[in-house]
Amino acid sequence: MKFDFEKLDVWQIAFDLSEKVYSLTKAFPASEIYGITNQLRRASLSISLNIAEGKGRYSTKEFKQFLFVARGSLYETVTLLRMCLRLRYITEAQYDIVIKMCETIQSKLSGLSNYLRGKNDVGAGCSKPRTLQPTA
Repeated sequence: MKFDFEKLDVWQIAFDLSEKVYSLTKAFPASEIYGITNQLRRASLSISLNIAEGKGRYSTKEFKQFLFVARGSLYETVTLLRMCLRLRYITEAQYDIVIKMCETIQSKLSGLSNYLRGKNDVGAGCSKPRTLQPTA
């Protein structure tokens, strides 16, 4: 069974981005393992993690808040990628590929946030809270 968040295009692309980032950072200098390598991996993975966590919440308001956090992680990722390019840890071609993914994620996060703006505040997550029925 798929979880609801896995059906979201934005989550799928964000998850692919973090996989791409992990692959790219394997070639980074060993001296960066606790610096830019770790930070870039964590920031990129945080995008899909926050989308998933938000989708698992029970209110639209909470989901939107997690989408905002995901957007912040996306911006952190973009900044780190630009530094990686400047330090020549990645090539211009590699940068272009991941930045296009980031641009798509940004657009889809904005679209999803705008869509949720018109929704009521219940049922944004995977399932509605269960209420216990009295037993006889």
